[in-house]
Amino acid sequence: MTTEQPQWFTSSYSSNGGDCVKVATNLVAVRGVVPVGDTKRDEGPTLSITARAWSAFVEMAKGTQV
Repeated sequence: MTTEQPQWFTSSYSSNGGDCVKVATNLVAVRGVVPVGDTKRDEGPTLSITARAWSAFVEMAKGTQV
């Protein structure tokens, strides 16, 4: 069993003083999920979003249809 750790990143648009969302897309192939968390709480809880749901969210945020 692979125990990959999330490799967190934030958007390059996130320069607003730390109120950001972090994501770890490196786990999609291994676990089929995209962990999402709060940059202010490194040890805090995270959500595990399915790859399909994350893709739909990103497309919606861009203003395009899925």
